[in-house]
Amino acid sequence: MNENDVVYLLKKAENIGVEVWITGGWGVDALIGRQTRPHNDIDIFIQKKDTPTFTKMLSMNGYCEISSESDDQIVWSDTCNRKVDLHLFEFAEAETLRFENQIYPFNILDGKGTIGGISVRCMPVDAQVHYHQDYECREKDRQDVLLLCKTFGLPVPEIFQSETIKTL
Repeated sequence: MNENDVVYLLKKAENIGVEVWITGGWGVDALIGRQTRPHNDIDIFIQKKDTPTFTKMLSMNGYCEISSESDDQIVWSDTCNRKVDLHLFEFAEAETLRFENQIYPFNILDGKGTIGGISVRCMPVDAQVHYHQDYECREKDRQDVLLLCKTFGLPVPEIFQSETIKTL
């Protein structure tokens, strides 16, 4: 999934009137303002109500559903093995959102970034760093966190302190 693929999908989403929020590796790159590493997928958050419209657009562009991690997460892929990891949420009460039966503050998606010269909504820097600590991180996740901390002058979380930023 290269930058041109992402821009194409973002424009398609805009054309059908579906708001998207970018997270994961492309969300990190959006915050940095450039692609920092290769990606085989893109993590996209959309409102549950937009699922039929968005998935129809994916189907019309050669993507097929390949797995459903939960009612709130569906993975799509095309014949070139480009993947869209689709996360479905709904707005809840008092400026919160519900994702996978959890309630999160809406500001978890109030970041702004750029991909291929296009302004995108994404997870803000502090949320990206925080949520990378909630699961077993791979090397690319560790690199993403270290890059965000270095770029934005944030302290490196304790679980990453044994590693050095020189590996960037």
